[in-house]
Amino acid sequence: MSQQQIQYHLTRFNTSASKLSQCPADEGAEVAFAGRSNAGKSSAINTLTNAKLARTSKTPGRTQLINFFDTHIENVRLVDLPGYGYAKVPVAMKEHWQKHLDDYLQNRDCLRGVVLLVDIRHPLKEFDQMMIQWCQEAGMPLHILLTKADKLKKGPAQNTVLALKRDLDVKNNPLITVQSFSALKGTGVDQLRIRLNDLLLGDEEAEETEAE
Repeated sequence: MSQQQIQYHLTRFNTSASKLSQCPADEGAEVAFAGRSNAGKSSAINTLTNAKLARTSKTPGRTQLINFFDTHIENVRLVDLPGYGYAKVPVAMKEHWQKHLDDYLQNRDCLRGVVLLVDIRHPLKEFDQMMIQWCQEAGMPLHILLTKADKLKKGPAQNTVLALKRDLDVKNNPLITVQSFSALKGTGVDQLRIRLNDLLLGDEEAEETEAE
């Protein structure tokens, strides 16, 4: 079995797409980061890669495109999806983003998993519930990242993780995993990298094992 690991600090920006036809070739493997626009998605990606790849903004909803980042392994990518909960954005623009985001999620064959970012201090919102339901119905691996864990003490943060695992019945839903995360403190970064390695390299390693 391959012991190859992704060196996330070598990740580089590839391209941005406003619709499916503008995305890179649908081959290899990629994991998409999704979440409300104030959930700390850009900060999480930047902490993961130890670089300022994703744009952070104090104005929610600035990320209007699907952004692709190449790892050092050919055709293995991270994807930053448009944030939800847009502030001061016209309805027509919201509908445009929704349509092309749906196209991506439903028609992107190389998508290996979704990382859903949720502020650990708040209950799941409608978008979060929709993403969880979509992943379950599609049989898509889902890793929920409870962000801004530094805003809570360790005990309450752990209790929130356990409560969500219980609510989602993760023991009987092996495709769903949950962890706490803090971009500010770097808490949970190693755990996130391990999960991403499993999602992005798992099939490749399985094929190598079968070949042996």
